[in-house]
Amino acid sequence: MIPPMRSLTAEEYVEAFKTFLDHSTEHQCMDEFNKEQMPNIVAGITRLCHCMRHKAEPASLLLGDFLAGVDLKMIRILQAVHPGVSIDNEIVEPNPQHVAAYKELVNQAPDLQNVSFVWHQLTSLEYEQQVKEKGTHKKFDFIHMIQMLYRVQDIPNTIKFFHSCLDHHGKLLIIILSDSSGWASLWRKHRDCLPATDSGHYITCSGITDVLQRLGVQHRVYELPSGWDITECFIEGDAVGGRMMDFLTGTKNFLGTAPAALRRRLQEALCQPECSSTRDGRVIFSNNLSMIVVES
Repeated sequence: MIPPMRSLTAEEYVEAFKTFLDHSTEHQCMDEFNKEQMPNIVAGITRLCHCMRHKAEPASLLLGDFLAGVDLKMIRILQAVHPGVSIDNEIVEPNPQHVAAYKELVNQAPDLQNVSFVWHQLTSLEYEQQVKEKGTHKKFDFIHMIQMLYRVQDIPNTIKFFHSCLDHHGKLLIIILSDSSGWASLWRKHRDCLPATDSGHYITCSGITDVLQRLGVQHRVYELPSGWDITECFIEGDAVGGRMMDFLTGTKNFLGTAPAALRRRLQEALCQPECSSTRDGRVIFSNNLSMIVVES
């Protein structure tokens, strides 16, 4: 008997997400952005803050899908641009595994003595509610939201709240999938191929910039090309391909539990030219990203 389809647990998501990172250039394109654009972006801020990590010590707030390595690289850019300045960094992350892994990376980084860390094992909504209940509306110099707006309940109000957390001259960095990505085409043209187990918002850059325009806040968009090698998704019984499909659909063992017609439609959609290209016999899914820099 075929087991029923179900959503990934937090632990299963971590495993599927790692497989995605191992086979995509998501981190590499973020590194390129950090190298080419981030020094100029953070040069003008007076205090430092990350997207769901907060704070005349620069204060930074980090919100989002777990990317501790990327976050620490941003902190080091802040240190380089503002030498000798202590940085107050706060992290909002609901997944306990992600929090534990982040703490371990910090423990292994001897160059972060002038950086303080506060971890909030909360969703962005829980964090917002906690701030409002305590009446402690902390201000940050730099806030970044890395690939996290797909999972919030109310995107416009979430952006509005965290934008209100910016100090004078602060910056909010939102990292989201580009409208030129294969994801955008998949969600727009082939949404019927995705199972109901995927509870995320199908939103890309234009959906976020529409919100920002309605809020009347200044912003700039940087487009970064990225690819994801999904070749193994089409190899029968391949364990890596199975985890990729789990990540793509938000479903545990999608290939083993989804109806055959649904599997076939999704695999056919993934091969469409608006989603993927073929290079040296490999199927490369377009994972292009948009980096949106929002002014305070």
